[in-house]
Amino acid sequence: MVNRLAPSSAFGLVHRLGHHGAVRPARIAVCERTDLALASVIARRHAERALATRIADTFALALPVTPHRCEAGGVAFIWAGPGQWLATAEGEPGHRFEARLRKALAGLASVCDQSDGRAILHIAGPRARDLFAKGLPVDLDPSVMQPGATLVSAVAHIGIHLWQLDALPTYECAVARSYAHSLWHWLEASAAEFGLTVAPE
Repeated sequence: MVNRLAPSSAFGLVHRLGHHGAVRPARIAVCERTDLALASVIARRHAERALATRIADTFALALPVTPHRCEAGGVAFIWAGPGQWLATAEGEPGHRFEARLRKALAGLASVCDQSDGRAILHIAGPRARDLFAKGLPVDLDPSVMQPGATLVSAVAHIGIHLWQLDALPTYECAVARSYAHSLWHWLEASAAEFGLTVAPE
């Protein structure tokens, strides 16, 4: 009998689907994104301008050089620091996305698959900003952070990469898989007063 490894949720042992907290209807909704391929992209020395041109030609998007996320055709590049990005692709296996990036960006960037190393939460609702105010030392007020903006920081001493998708607000949050349980425990406790709905993907 052959045992095969099967993918599993980073949050599967701790998150419970359904409603949590006393408030109804819930003011925050969360689900795990398991349909995203992830890859880190780091520009080679003196190649950032050529890399931006290559990405524009290949993916029809402008490579962000400030803390922003740019998306086109299901592929996004999310600023992660000077000369660094987290690239995502919807509905594509991680190894295939990595291979596609390596081919497209050959000689201009180092690419590494992160699909199994990081977990992504989709967090939405009118009290989502208040949730993050409990643990994030960064102001998410609309006057400071608008849709498309991103940041690299920490929540309750857990490193995260956060980006805003819309004005509801809706965020997506990437965390190292080894810290997924710790982040979930913080999120569930912090969101309880607002009402939390945990949905399948």
